[in-house]
Amino acid sequence: MTRMTVNGEAIHYRLDPATPLLWALRDASNLTGTKYGCDSRDCGACTVIIDGTAVTSCSVAIGALEGAVVTTIEGLSPDGSHPVQQAWLAEQVTMCGYCEPGFIMAIAAMLDATANPSNEQVAALPNICRCGAYPRIRKAVARAARAAAASSKPEQTDPKRLSGGSSEMEQKPL
Repeated sequence: MTRMTVNGEAIHYRLDPATPLLWALRDASNLTGTKYGCDSRDCGACTVIIDGTAVTSCSVAIGALEGAVVTTIEGLSPDGSHPVQQAWLAEQVTMCGYCEPGFIMAIAAMLDATANPSNEQVAALPNICRCGAYPRIRKAVARAARAAAASSKPEQTDPKRLSGGSSEMEQKPL
């Protein structure tokens, strides 16, 4: 039995420890957003985030993941509000959509590690889009990085509030 946390939920897989995480997620947990693409770590369609790192789920056995924290596309942002998901839509990246979950997960992990990735870092993503949406993917990465940076900036404070002064706006409830 392998215990891990998947999308914030404790999971106990009673599967052969050699079972690839991809199949545990898809078959045992019904998390089918993680796609099967090549079974050789070449395409990235099955990318998930394990303990903060983007990993192809076809390449890791569940037995090696005791205690790990796994995030799939379903758990990244259930309402689709993650900056990468929003940028993906805004840049109209989707063509066939098969590579989409893996790319989004790889980009999300990259942006968590590097707030403003270089063109070389983006180009080094191992994921493959067979439709060739790379120009739009690069635009989505840049947009998501800007959105993430903007949301992480501290809020600007009104100087009147700091000085103890009052204004009509301060008197009104929000």
